[in-house]
Amino acid sequence: MRRIVVALGGNAIIQAGQRGTAEEQQANVDLTCRQLAELVAAGYELIITHGNGPQVGNLLVKNELAREIVPPVPLHWCVAQTQATIGFMIQQSLGAELRQRGIDRVVATLVTRTEVSPDDPAWNDPTKPIGLYYPEERARAIMAETGQVWKPQGTRGWRRVVPSPDPIAIVDRPAIELLLAAGALVVACGGGGIPVVRRPDGRYEGVEAVVDKDLAAALLAHELGADALLILTDVPNVMLHYGTPQARPLERVLASELRRYQVEGHFASGSMGPKVEAALRFVSRGSTRRSIIAALDHARDALEGRAGTHVLPDP
Repeated sequence: MRRIVVALGGNAIIQAGQRGTAEEQQANVDLTCRQLAELVAAGYELIITHGNGPQVGNLLVKNELAREIVPPVPLHWCVAQTQATIGFMIQQSLGAELRQRGIDRVVATLVTRTEVSPDDPAWNDPTKPIGLYYPEERARAIMAETGQVWKPQGTRGWRRVVPSPDPIAIVDRPAIELLLAAGALVVACGGGGIPVVRRPDGRYEGVEAVVDKDLAAALLAHELGADALLILTDVPNVMLHYGTPQARPLERVLASELRRYQVEGHFASGSMGPKVEAALRFVSRGSTRRSIIAALDHARDALEGRAGTHVLPDP
């Protein structure tokens, strides 16, 4: 394995219990980039993608608080802005880590668009919560004013929900390939990419949606011909019977076995579910590919078979 798409989970940027200050985020990215630099030093070619949920949420709060002073910006603008901000942090940290190791490599961030279908059924069933929690009365007032969709989210209140359509193409893949050919380490498709639809005249238009970052990472890895998809998160393995006395980790699992476990309902839609689906999609598209789900601080061990859950193609 040499070309690896690394999908960073939220813990790579904001740890549980943190406010998400600039200092906290940069310190977390510094730790993350030490892991990534070890992979580069070992000879792997990296394409790095990441989540951006809390950062987009922060921008939506600013939209709400400042709407009487400056015009709010659309959701796809927020995705673009956070791609650039997080990419900048990774460029700073990873570049410094590589220089300390005597490695002369360019780290480049590409603001990346992800195409989704205007006919995706997700448009009729918004499910992805974003932004702040509000009391029902306030949420209904915002819906009446803006046309947004808000739904109750348990005891914490109501929250805006948006569609999460499937990614069908990485629009800026040619630019990523040019950067890779020039020897760059590329940060791309952050937050699942900026969701766009292709109009009949061929133009792309940003839409109010969120693309799942893990599913986009699987598509990115497929389109770039990666040898592996490495999904780094805050747990060491995919678990069966999670949260019960029967819980057990998966270490090596065939795609057909993992699909069966998925159908049986072992993986929650709000946590491990999308990661498992992404791993399965990538492996299903090539007989020599593998997906790995592992803890962030065991990245190299995972790639070299000593940690994590390895999803293998069926023989």
